[in-house]
Amino acid sequence: MGTTQLETVPEPKYWHLKTVLSEALDQDFAVGEVLPNERELAARFGVARATLRQALEQLELEGRLQRRRGVGTTVAPPRVGVAVGGGRDNWPGEAAEGWQAVDAAETLPTTALAALLGVDADTRVHTVRRTRVSHAQPVAAELLYVPAASVPGLSGIEAPAGPARARAVLRELRRLDLVGQDRSVELGSARADDAKELDRLPGAPVLVVTTRYLTADGTAAVSVATYRADTCRLTFGDSGADVEIHDGDARRAS
Repeated sequence: MGTTQLETVPEPKYWHLKTVLSEALDQDFAVGEVLPNERELAARFGVARATLRQALEQLELEGRLQRRRGVGTTVAPPRVGVAVGGGRDNWPGEAAEGWQAVDAAETLPTTALAALLGVDADTRVHTVRRTRVSHAQPVAAELLYVPAASVPGLSGIEAPAGPARARAVLRELRRLDLVGQDRSVELGSARADDAKELDRLPGAPVLVVTTRYLTADGTAAVSVATYRADTCRLTFGDSGADVEIHDGDARRAS
């Protein structure tokens, strides 16, 4: 068979440079280290700045680099996994995984959220806000919705809001017997509040992971977690799908 036209197309210069840069990141730079400016890098590798810029943009898309406002371009940290498939049934992530409680408040659910929770629209819902931090960088923001009926023990807790209230809701939720969960993942764009929490610009790509936590009585809670798409990827294995995020974006149901 003859050679196809695609096989005769030479590799773009920026693509070759991307490979060279990737090797340099592994050998010469540490995680979190700030790269030299474009002029220095272009001189080091003997390429035009336009070519260098294309290679850097590709490495950023692949999650090897991160551009941080006020800092510059840094080497991205390694990835860690976040389960999305049905292989494990656990309550929302622990503090050991980098999750930090931010706030909690009582609200009325929207129609869509009420349907997910299986409650009436006039049912009070605890809304817990958390962030996931890795290498001192935010990688995910979560809203966890818990009907008051799921955590009746909260009635005697004095803290009306704040991190202490959020931790109390989580503690009471974990007293229930979890029998299963289901999850969905969709690609979206960061809304203003998500972008601020994740240190991204509004409209940046995000992955939204929606999880329903199930007990024998029905849906006990719903989590809507927004992950930075530039630091995560989906992987599939025997236990289902995972979202992997760099140690160091959705439609919310609210």
